[in-house]
Amino acid sequence: MNANNESKNLSNGVNPQQIRNFSIIAHVDHGKSTLADRLLERTGTIPARMMRDQVLDRMDLERERGITIKMQPVRMHYARQGTNYILNLIDTPGHIDFSYEVSRALHAVEGVLLLVDSTQGVQAQTLTTLAMAQAQGCVIIPVVSKIDSPAARVAEVKEELAKLVHVSVDQVLAVSGKTGAGVDELLEAIVERVPPPRASVSPAGGEPRGIIFDFSYSKHRGVAVYLRVFDGTFKKGQPLTFHAAGKDFISLETGIFMPDETPSETLSAGEIGYIVTGIKEPGVVAVGDTIGAVHGALPELGGYARPRPVVWASIYPENQDDLPLLRKSLERLRLSDSSLSFEEESSGVLGRGFRCGFLGLLHLEIVTERLKREFGLALVVTIPTISYVITRHNGARETIYTPAKFPEHGDILKIEEPWAKVIIITPPDSVSMLIQLLYEHEAQTLGTETYQDGRIGMTIEMPLRELMRGFFDKLKNVSSGYASLSYEILPEREADVVRLDVLVAEEPVAAFARVVASRRVEEEADKMVEKLFTILPKQLFNTKIQARVQGRIIASRTLSAMRKDVTGYLYGGDVSRKNKLLDKQKRGKKKMLERGTGKVTIPEDVFMKMVQSSAE
Repeated sequence: MNANNESKNLSNGVNPQQIRNFSIIAHVDHGKSTLADRLLERTGTIPARMMRDQVLDRMDLERERGITIKMQPVRMHYARQGTNYILNLIDTPGHIDFSYEVSRALHAVEGVLLLVDSTQGVQAQTLTTLAMAQAQGCVIIPVVSKIDSPAARVAEVKEELAKLVHVSVDQVLAVSGKTGAGVDELLEAIVERVPPPRASVSPAGGEPRGIIFDFSYSKHRGVAVYLRVFDGTFKKGQPLTFHAAGKDFISLETGIFMPDETPSETLSAGEIGYIVTGIKEPGVVAVGDTIGAVHGALPELGGYARPRPVVWASIYPENQDDLPLLRKSLERLRLSDSSLSFEEESSGVLGRGFRCGFLGLLHLEIVTERLKREFGLALVVTIPTISYVITRHNGARETIYTPAKFPEHGDILKIEEPWAKVIIITPPDSVSMLIQLLYEHEAQTLGTETYQDGRIGMTIEMPLRELMRGFFDKLKNVSSGYASLSYEILPEREADVVRLDVLVAEEPVAAFARVVASRRVEEEADKMVEKLFTILPKQLFNTKIQARVQGRIIASRTLSAMRKDVTGYLYGGDVSRKNKLLDKQKRGKKKMLERGTGKVTIPEDVFMKMVQSSAE
């Protein structure tokens, strides 16, 4: 080792030339977590007696579903040719909803393992994550996984992957996370191909500076920020500040991930670790913020783009007494999930709750499930929607997140909605049914590509509302589960949509309002009216259930009155006695309507069945 490298040795004995920071990126279910288990096992990071499957997946939901939801950093030690190397791995999710987690990890590393299942080949999400890694300038190490499977097509997928990343087939590694085959060669490749941490070009020598890529929360210690150190050395008791937030604090503890949080005397340039801040206020710490010395001279590091919610849904407690608990629970979740956004709202029917923004439908499902499990909440979750940009006739523009706040049609000059660019990879025998599905969801095909194994890749654009209208589930159905999909959000385009109102006894019910495509408005109107007709209890008078669009009634059903047998106790006598009682009943119903007391009281369970996402 030369003198220059020796001079870079840091106070805690870590030489940045012996550090390798990398991440694993892959399509969901391509063996990423299993491979991470074998890396931890081969490097002795976790004793054999403590090993288990998906050791880096800490949440019960992750283990139950077999997917990674939240990134997890870990430090491994690896000895090679007499030199001890530090390998910092950041395990990332594979599902498209959590691509923001992947982008955060890529800012903190110099290299990535691009993992592709040898039984499935390149998938849509493979292309998306590869593009993100290339944009960050990461070194790509292509790896074919599950080579022990009887259905493995190792040579074929190796060639496919080599072509994708523009390398020779010899540079594509083959591993089995299940048996451990090829893991030793992979560790060698990580040391050889991934460069050491980028050297600082800052003139302020010794001053600490790092970028936050994640954080956790403990009610005893407050927020612990996960950071990649770019300059200087962080240590316990140091006065530090968040550049963007402008908040000063004292470092209570510095440490590394082994994979549990393990205290360390210092964190130096090139290392990945954590700092306990003691801060317990929500909203102070933000992913992408720069952490540095108080009154330091170093400028802010380039951070991350803020996550953009894709899907919106309202969450209400079934019992309004639980509203404070729901608020506190959402704040706690946001301390570990920076992509979650929410604001309080009120519904005349469901009471007070929160309008929440999510990165996708799976993200919505995970958050609501965590609220129920971790905080014991009983919730009502409304049908997910997207946001629309409305231009009024007076030129005013506003973003609408809920159909109930959609302006009247006479006040709207233009409606814009977000679109999505979608990549689909599917077997050739599914293409004809897929084309029909694309037509039903207003998609536009931009181009197609044929892969070596005969699969067809399609690039399309479609309205985001159509993508969220069960498109992924339908795609899996038409392809027998073999198609894969990834998407990215595009700018807004003009939309041909209308607000659909549901009226009960000629009174609009705001909670039932929806925004639907003009081409499907009659179908949706009939479906909603029919559904409400079947679940709404009968009233004391005939009740009209109607769907209205732009001032016109386009669907209607009449729920017959609940008939009370007022003559039931009569057992004989003149018929005029029965007629007298029936006339009295008729006059009573008429008088009730004239007094305005004939309004329908809709039971809470009817609202739940109509607005819950599971009712779709």
